Amino acid sequence: MGNSQGKPVVLTDEVNLNHFRLLRVVGKGAFGKVRIVERKDSGLTFALKYIRKDEVVRSESVRNIIRERRMLEHLNHPFLCNLRYSFQDVEYLYLVVDLMNGGDLRFHIQRKAFTEDAIRFWMAELACALRYIHSQGIVHRDVKPDNVLLDSEGHVHLADFNVASDFKPGKPLTSKSGTLAYLAPEVFRGTGYYSEVDWWSLGVTMYESVYGKRPFEGKTYDDLAESICAANPKYFITKPPVSMPCLHAMTSLIEKDRRKRIGGTGFDTFISHPFFQSINFEALERKQIPPIFIPSSEKTNFDATYDLEELLLEEAPLEARARKQKPRAELRTDATTREIREDELHRMIETMFEPFDYTLASYEVSAASAVAGTVPDEHEHLDTNQPISHSVPTSPDGSPPLSPNTIPTPFHAEESFPPLDELRAALPQTQTQTHIRPASSSKSFSRPIPPQRPMAATRQPSKGGGVQMVLDETGSWSNLADQTPPVPDVPTGDLHGKDIKGSGSMLGFLSRKKGRDRSPKPKEAGVIGKIGARHIIN
Repeated sequence: MGNSQGKPVVLTDEVNLNHFRLLRVVGKGAFGKVRIVERKDSGLTFALKYIRKDEVVRSESVRNIIRERRMLEHLNHPFLCNLRYSFQDVEYLYLVVDLMNGGDLRFHIQRKAFTEDAIRFWMAELACALRYIHSQGIVHRDVKPDNVLLDSEGHVHLADFNVASDFKPGKPLTSKSGTLAYLAPEVFRGTGYYSEVDWWSLGVTMYESVYGKRPFEGKTYDDLAESICAANPKYFITKPPVSMPCLHAMTSLIEKDRRKRIGGTGFDTFISHPFFQSINFEALERKQIPPIFIPSSEKTNFDATYDLEELLLEEAPLEARARKQKPRAELRTDATTREIREDELHRMIETMFEPFDYTLASYEVSAASAVAGTVPDEHEHLDTNQPISHSVPTSPDGSPPLSPNTIPTPFHAEESFPPLDELRAALPQTQTQTHIRPASSSKSFSRPIPPQRPMAATRQPSKGGGVQMVLDETGSWSNLADQTPPVPDVPTGDLHGKDIKGSGSMLGFLSRKKGRDRSPKPKEAGVIGKIGARHIIN
């Protein structure tokens, strides 16, 4: 028999990889992967983001990684993907965060069309997350469907602070950081911007959730940048139609003039918008309002190929990292300038990427204060060597910067964020309120929010599609549409059009799933249908 007795794990030691059981890989980033892990002592599951040190050093991204780590230490909110642990070994950096096994928003909107109720709920929770990080002096700069994660109950969580930055009134940011298709017009102009860029990106994310496509397109970098700066997206006539309040919310977020952009000029401008006015944001932030769409607990909500890649393509899968590693080689006396620089960056990582344990953390210091002075401001920018991608990205791809143009003096973001109850008191009360669970006794997030154990999904009846879009007292946009019935689905067949699923076929057993007897599939709450179910007419 082989030796199955390893060195016993001492769970009172400083947290390390041996404290976790390594489960399946669920994601892939620029420098590493994300996999599900389970804490050996408590049984709690988390997401482990592991990043190759040599890749970080080679790409000169050390400061970004350290900045992200220090920001996350001081951020703690129900709609963020909160940091739980951080540590490192010779080869990897590790960030252990809340597990969101509902998949990312990109995964879902690529497969299904969602109701306005579901989209409103997502955008409202994301708005609460943006309000919180902005009040902490942080601008995210990469809000997009890929970085919006759903938990098992259907709540959304903003993730990936890799290009986030601290900001101060009177000191605008200037670097073109983020994903090109989601950057606000003022980012391209080069004279500075503040946190209102996140509200623009939220609008682009909302547009993509509604229509299943982005508002701005271009075959080249310059074409796409020009389209974004023009800020004139097309709002389509669809069936079922998009309601006027939903349309107006999108146009108010994708607003070229940041002084008129809702959210960016104050959180009250967002919560008072007709599309969001029916939501009780105090109850929403306490998670007392049940989500509209609940991800399936019977299916995986991520790409299963990542797990196979780890097994087949990695020279040394992560399981081998838990064993004792050799220390990094000392710098040679005849080292080149490049080798000296890489050694400096490795030492910076070893010193500044500190271990973290959320059970011992204090969240009294703002994230911006923690980051300020630790790393240079505005060090990183978009990768100028990355080609323009015309497909839907699965990671924050970079793009070369545009030549700066002249713009007026930048509008300064507000310095303070009043409490939600004060904002709500100043707004007109509406008759319609979203269903609320019994009130919670606490509304403070000063203590760490404990990670939730996976819960079984509970189904809710469908709330149907969007509100009819009325143009005047008697008409609607749907009346302007072509009433020709849609083309029926073509039966599944081979390349020559022959049916291969008949009962007499060799592959006839594939014609249906066992045990369902062709019964209609129950409709999911918050879902109109498969992708394309909100049909674009014009």
